Amino acid sequence: MQAVKMYTTAVCPYCIRAKQLLKSKGVEQIEEIRIDSDTAARQHMMEITGRRTVPQIFIGDTHVGGHDDLVALDGRGGLMPLLQG
Repeated sequence: MQAVKMYTTAVCPYCIRAKQLLKSKGVEQIEEIRIDSDTAARQHMMEITGRRTVPQIFIGDTHVGGHDDLVALDGRGGLMPLLQG
């Protein structure tokens, strides 16, 4: 399974929902990068994604986007193939 990285904040309902969806697909470990307590991480996230909102989700080297993008990817049947690499 591909590595999953998620930029998050402490209080983010969309982050929680995204984690629940990923775990329901068999993802056991998610690398979480808290941007609310690390301004350098926030700046890096904005540079690599062009976005300011969380979550920002990466599966392997692919930037999936946020929660809605993740749900849409799953709805199109693209989440599991991406997770499986």
